[in-house]
Parts: sequence; C-alpha cells; structure tokens
Amino acid sequence: MTSSRPAVHVAGDSPRILVVDGSKVVRMMIGKVLARDVPDARVVACGSGAEALQALEAGPVDLVITALRLPDLDGQALAAQVRALPGQPFMPIVAVSGDVQERLLERSLGDDITDYFDKSLGYEALAAFIRGHVGGPDPSGGQVLYIEDSRVVAMATRRMLERHGLRVQHVTSVEDALAMLETDRARSGLPACDLVLTDVYLKGGMTGHDLLGQVRGALGWGRDRLPVLVMTGDENPANQSALLRAGANDLVEKPIEERLLVTKVLFQLRVGRLLRARAGGAPASAPADAALAA
Repeated sequence: MTSSRPAVHVAGDSPRILVVDGSKVVRMMIGKVLARDVPDARVVACGSGAEALQALEAGPVDLVITALRLPDLDGQALAAQVRALPGQPFMPIVAVSGDVQERLLERSLGDDITDYFDKSLGYEALAAFIRGHVGGPDPSGGQVLYIEDSRVVAMATRRMLERHGLRVQHVTSVEDALAMLETDRARSGLPACDLVLTDVYLKGGMTGHDLLGQVRGALGWGRDRLPVLVMTGDENPANQSALLRAGANDLVEKPIEERLLVTKVLFQLRVGRLLRARAGGAPASAPADAALAA
C-alpha cells in the first residue's frame, strides 16, 4: 500500500525530478543512482499517479520519469493530466518500459510523453539519459535544417522554433537539403546542423522517406549523429512505423502544435548531444540508438 504523501529525497539544489513507479524497490534504485550520478538533483518519488499529481501541485519539476503501468492509472494517462496542468508546457516526460521499441513501431503511445527509455539498458544508462535533460548541454541555439515546400507553413513553423532560441535554415526540397549535407560530409565528415526537420511529402522528386534513406544509408549518420524529425498528416500506423523503421527519431503529427514540436526538437537536440559526448564523437551504440528512436 502506498503512502498518501510523496516521499521527497533532497540531494541538493535544483533540478527537481519526479519519479513515478508502483514498485518501492524501483523508486529506491532510481533515487540511489540519481543521488550518485546527478548529485544536485532533488528526487520526488511517487508510488502512484495520484501522488505524482499531488507532488506537482506543490511546485514545478524539470523532468517526469514514469512507468507505463501504475497502481491507479497508466503512464500515458498521467502524462495527459500533467500536460493539462498550468505551468511548464515544455517539460520533458519520459516513460520507462521494457517494450519500448515494439510500442513505438506500433504507434500505440500518445504524444503527451516526450520519449521512452528501454529499462533493459539498466539504471546506469538511465542516469546518463537523465543527465541529458537536467545536466547536459543547453539545446537552445541549436541549428535546425528545415525542409518544407510551403513558404506560409515554413514561416509559421520557423517563428515557433526561433522563439525558443533555435537557429533555422529553411530549404524547400530534399534535393537542396541533401546537397548541403553532402557538402558537410565532404568538408568535415560531420553535419553542420544539429537536427533535420522535414515534411514527408514535398513537391520535389524526393520525399522525407527518401531523405531518411540517404542520411542513414549513403551519408552514414545514425540517429545520434543527426536526429531527424518527420512531420506527417498521415495517421496510418503502418506508414508511421515505416518512417521510424527508416530512421526517423520521432514523428510530429499535423496540424503542428507548438508545444509538442518544440518539446520534441529540444529533446532530440539534448539527447543527441549527450550521446555524442558519451561516445567521444563516435556514433552511439545500436541499443541506445534504438531506445531513443521516437
């Protein structure tokens, strides 16, 4: 039986991390690892969705980590309720699950959760993952290569991103984007941008799916080296899964919502930088790459 009040473990000043899991053992293990590896974090450990919502009423947090199965509701429902609260609309919410990739490919999870961590990678990897949010490089000022053939849509989306300190370079076709990326590859072997944001269907001869094939194949840049977010109005789960299998880090469904778009962009920038730093500039390992593929 869980306590009616959340247990708060203070390890120093901010950031404040909310950990939600029905298992007391899991909460203790995550708290112990964070106390060691993220020593300035304040961990708020909750055993249920109700406790988590109570904790959020006491003050804002910088990151929510939740299990998908909770005693009183599931993690998706909790995420939706958190999003409905006044406060920080761009707060990362990460679900920890043992079947991450399967759920992502099935597109069975909602957009209120920022991303998913595969718990099979272990608590050490989870600590590093969390440091990417609360102690990693600031993603503001990141360079986004944006592909959109509608200038009206591009102007609106570009303004969304620039309001959050991001630098945006806009091109109207996949062909133009690939020409720039191929030039980067020839000059330094590395992309000049930090992230690519593209529509699926464009007026040129190549699509967003073609872009993924070239970036992941011919150019050889994995999800950590060059994150790619794909915007799509196609609600067909099979087509969405195909984009993820082709190498998209995540999908943003149309019509574009600023909170969701900016949250996903900042998340991918932060985690990508963390993985590259951990790998010393080399691509991250395949398991970590797969776990962050959405």
